[in-house]
Amino acid sequence: QVQLVESGGGLVQPGGSLRLSCRASGFTFSTKGMKWYRQTPGKEREFVATISSTGDFVNFADSVRGRFSISRNNIQNTVYLQMNNLKPEDTAVYTCGVWGLDDWGPGTQVTVSS
Repeated sequence: QVQLVESGGGLVQPGGSLRLSCRASGFTFSTKGMKWYRQTPGKEREFVATISSTGDFVNFADSVRGRFSISRNNIQNTVYLQMNNLKPEDTAVYTCGVWGLDDWGPGTQVTVSS
């Protein structure tokens, strides 16, 4: 059974940074690409970033490119999202997912506000 648990969210001022983590279990983590999405009330889930199984391919939404980075630790079965220079429009619930699967974690709330 796939389990994904996000952590690291919180309240941060504009221009600040947060590092989100997603701990995965129930599948062979090192063979699957991972992805981060975000969602705000009343809107569809929005793609943020993705990373291949080995980490040699990454991609980002235009809205976060240059500010966010994604990485993974295949020993600890964890994928990370480093978010820098945060803006109020980054406020959302951030969730992680697995390439090819329809499983999602419960998410972690990120609020960017002064």
